[in-house]
Amino acid sequence: MGLGVGNGQTPLRGKPGGFSHDGSRVAPEARRGRGATANPEGRFEATRHETFDDGWPEEAERVRRTEVTPERARHIITRNASPDISFDRSINPYRGCEHGCVYCFARPNHGYVGLSPGLDFETRLFSKPDAAALLERELSALGYQPRTIALGTATDPYQPIERTHGITRAVLEVLARFRHPVGIVTKSNLILRDRDLLAEMAAQNLVKVAISVTTLDPDLARRMEPRAPHPRKRLEAIRALSEAGVPVMAIAAPIIPSLNDHEIEAILEAARTAGAREANYVLLRLPHELDELVGDWFSEHYPGRKAHVFSLLSGARGGKTYDAAFGTRMIGQGPYADLIRRRFALAKRRLGYPDEPVRQTTELFRRPERAGDQLALF
Repeated sequence: MGLGVGNGQTPLRGKPGGFSHDGSRVAPEARRGRGATANPEGRFEATRHETFDDGWPEEAERVRRTEVTPERARHIITRNASPDISFDRSINPYRGCEHGCVYCFARPNHGYVGLSPGLDFETRLFSKPDAAALLERELSALGYQPRTIALGTATDPYQPIERTHGITRAVLEVLARFRHPVGIVTKSNLILRDRDLLAEMAAQNLVKVAISVTTLDPDLARRMEPRAPHPRKRLEAIRALSEAGVPVMAIAAPIIPSLNDHEIEAILEAARTAGAREANYVLLRLPHELDELVGDWFSEHYPGRKAHVFSLLSGARGGKTYDAAFGTRMIGQGPYADLIRRRFALAKRRLGYPDEPVRQTTELFRRPERAGDQLALF
């Protein structure tokens, strides 16, 4: 097979929901254990590639291994002014995520470093080894005003490489010393490694954990999020954290029409039984290249459902594949979105989820004394 190159003036992509060419498709044997089926160029690249038959035998693709590159960041706290989320600052210890969730809305961010939102996102990762030191410096600034920091809002802070890199643990240790509130989002039971630290922070009302439970079906989970922990392990993490006094929210995310939407009540019940005190959901979001990546995944795994899924999504997104409007981007609008909202609310009420969310305190924040600091006069 040969490789053709375009100049970017006439994109090779097809309609939303799938690729019109096979230039970015990756052979199954080369992506075993991965989520994405393709590796398209990022949207900022000037060229596009397309394969064609040049008469030569096709060479077998090598299995894609995980590569981790240190990233030297100048700042670690990212700010946002989005009116429809509950935090204005966040930290992501890693760029890219080895969990390989095909639906991950953060995939298009890999385009900012010249990489693909497809397999590159889950195989070519970046770590931020200076995260803890940067955080300590930023929290020590005299003008800093504490508010809850969200940890892991784009990529999972407890993805597999955290076992060896330990950046998330180091960040939590800094937050604990400063008595700074934090909210953590993960789908990994690796968080239980830090149960001791989280329990200490929870006793001071400094932490809340959100654990994503996308499905209770192991087969579907393996296809959608191949390197994320088994659904049972996530429920066990909810239980273990709850028993340690750590408040836990269960997130049914994303809700995918005709694929896992029938599980809403079962997920909420399993999470509540395990000890979850709060619950939330997000309707599948498909920004930028994600519509084609997810569409290609459906073509391979559930071809008979693809058209119906995208039709329901379009009906909940104002006739488009995705609508980024504040207020509706997370839950959609229209008949299908309203049905999901009502089902979720009724299930929460029936299962006894409290109405009021657990909120962290900022009143305990302090800057620890360091060697060389000037002593107070009184």
